[in-house]
Amino acid sequence: MNSNEVWQHIIDEVRGHRSSEPLLASFYHAAVLNHSGLDQALAYQLAIRLDSETVPAMLIRDVCNEAFAADKDIMQAVLADLSSYPERDAACKEYSMPLLYFKGFQAVQAYRVSHWLWQQGRVPLALYFQNCIATVFDVDIHPAATIGFGLMLDHATGLVIGETAVVGNNVSILHEVTLGGSGCSQGARHPVVGDGVLISAGAKVLGGVTIGEGAKIAAGSVVLSSVAEHTTVAGVPAKVVGIPRTAQPALSMNHDIS
Repeated sequence: MNSNEVWQHIIDEVRGHRSSEPLLASFYHAAVLNHSGLDQALAYQLAIRLDSETVPAMLIRDVCNEAFAADKDIMQAVLADLSSYPERDAACKEYSMPLLYFKGFQAVQAYRVSHWLWQQGRVPLALYFQNCIATVFDVDIHPAATIGFGLMLDHATGLVIGETAVVGNNVSILHEVTLGGSGCSQGARHPVVGDGVLISAGAKVLGGVTIGEGAKIAAGSVVLSSVAEHTTVAGVPAKVVGIPRTAQPALSMNHDIS
């Protein structure tokens, strides 16, 4: 679906919930029904969550709107991220749920604004966003990291993605995952994650390793060397234990390694 179709779904969902739960009528109006599109509603969501006494919500919203207007790829990524939740998360039945309630989705979109700021040379503000995102959402993504479209963060608590990390398209990552560095050099020192990869809860991927397209990292694994495409690894340190059942395990969200 395109952005307009998804936005209409969100409006219809919220109107239905407003009728069945009048106590949330003001919330639904402020969060969705008072806005003209997904970009405006998202800017509002990020602003109220990153609001502070020193940098108030109105300024945060202005920065988000500036980023969305300047880089059309951001909203394309937002749409892909948002759509991934009803497709991959059995607990998510509606498009409005990630927008309104899922901190993983909200944290990634705030990161996308901070990444745009970093690319514009506005490093202090990008780092300010990173700090706020880590404090509010318990998700720490360096603004210089590169993240593709269709990222689904399930629960997201404790996620860390380092400065030189690269994450491909249609990747699914669970809580307590670290894409961390190795060494103190200034070069590439964080993982490169290919398209369609599934990284299960608590996995730690460390150093400048490559996780091939369609690979699966089992829960609690510590990955210290590169993983071939369409390979399942598990353990500490992680070793090859098989192959995923599908070409892109991120889409099926099957964590079984047998």
